[in-house]
Amino acid sequence: MTPSTDWILSAPADHPEEACGVFGVYAPGEDVARLTYFALQALQHRGQESAGIAVGDGETVTATKNLGLVSQAFREHDLSTLTGEVAIGHTRYSTTGSSTSWENAQPHLSAIGHQVIALAHNGNLVNTVELRDELRGTNGVRFRSTTDSEVMATLVGHFTEKHGSIRAGIRDTMELIRGAYSVVLSTEDAVYAFRDPYGIRPLVIGEIDGVGWALASETCALDIIGATYLRDVAPGEMIKISAEGLQAEQAVPAENPSLCMFEFIYFARPDSVMNDCTLYEARRQMGGALAGEAPVEADLVIGVPDSGVPAAVGFAQASGVPFGEGLVKNRYVGRTFISPTQTLRQQGIRLKLNPLPHAIRGKRLVVVDDSIVRGNTTRKLVQLLRDAGAAEVHMRITSPPIVWPCFFGIDTDTQEQLIASSKSVEEVREFIGADSLAYLSLDAMVDATGTKREDFCLACFNGVYPIEIPETVKRGKLSLEVGETS
Repeated sequence: MTPSTDWILSAPADHPEEACGVFGVYAPGEDVARLTYFALQALQHRGQESAGIAVGDGETVTATKNLGLVSQAFREHDLSTLTGEVAIGHTRYSTTGSSTSWENAQPHLSAIGHQVIALAHNGNLVNTVELRDELRGTNGVRFRSTTDSEVMATLVGHFTEKHGSIRAGIRDTMELIRGAYSVVLSTEDAVYAFRDPYGIRPLVIGEIDGVGWALASETCALDIIGATYLRDVAPGEMIKISAEGLQAEQAVPAENPSLCMFEFIYFARPDSVMNDCTLYEARRQMGGALAGEAPVEADLVIGVPDSGVPAAVGFAQASGVPFGEGLVKNRYVGRTFISPTQTLRQQGIRLKLNPLPHAIRGKRLVVVDDSIVRGNTTRKLVQLLRDAGAAEVHMRITSPPIVWPCFFGIDTDTQEQLIASSKSVEEVREFIGADSLAYLSLDAMVDATGTKREDFCLACFNGVYPIEIPETVKRGKLSLEVGETS
């Protein structure tokens, strides 16, 4: 039987799928749409399904968004027509709502009387269903999308009309919503940002010298536009940037910090900085720790591009086994709406990774990767390396086994998807076909970040969630799709 879509492009991957990326800028006199475009390019790794930009010109907010990569979603004409002083942008990977609906692309626009706001969100709410039902039942709201982000935009609009103040509207919304959210919001003349009280998803503030300010999911987006990192948006904090300058307030009380550990392991770009630590250095340290915990006699250490490479460097440095390149990544495949032919489909993993036979033939390999989620891709990778002539393949993973699903913006929403939830390490090794398999311990992983263990969300490893998860959320990310035609 011929599968309808290619496994490597549309089937669940062996890595946790990316969170979204958000960006905001206030820079009068600058081309804010173009600044946002390049910032989204820097955040492309956080989501490849759709992208959008909204700009405020002092009178109203206009937006353009489309499915696909940032380079596919915008044309020169789009950017030249988006003129103004403030802008926000979004690049999306869906964790709530369908990935193939244009309406689910962000930013979301919401009307507040004669005013328009635009909102972009990274994270995942856990009480979306009850809020949505209440808004539809009590207020007669008709939703155009199936995302939690539109629910937030609607709530902000509702409370803003009630109080006559955007800040009050955001404050009331933050008191109602539960889950992970790092949000940027634009009016016609100001940009706002707010972050959940646990700080599960990252959000940073930068200054564009003599020009204005920027907000972003990661510091790499500040770097590309020449902004200087100032600080993180604090958990529970709301920021307003306008002609009056940068104003900050603690909108809701902060809870125990719970930054997602996978930002350090996989999500964030290696050149980004979190908690005063570059992600490259944290991953290099993880690799070094893994070499100490799980040594093996080998001839070559290789990393699975891209997140496994810094850890492979660290493993090689600590073990004395030479580091080399054994896999080449096709960085332009990404997610696509074009189905491959059956001939290409049979090539499987080669659509994304291709081995270097001359470098690995006859070698005992240590292959360093950041995680194993379902095991299927890792299994194909091990076979690919054996077919290319590897004498032995020893898998080393820079995180502990993923045993529990995530409900805060990572696409692992059922425990049945996770191979380590039902198999021992030895059983996983047998399934993937490696000569040996070892995971990094939780303590060593955390130590590599230079941050205290209690400041992370480690739920996917230990099942301890910072926020209670309702049963409706556990049913999966497409729960809102059912009957959504009204």
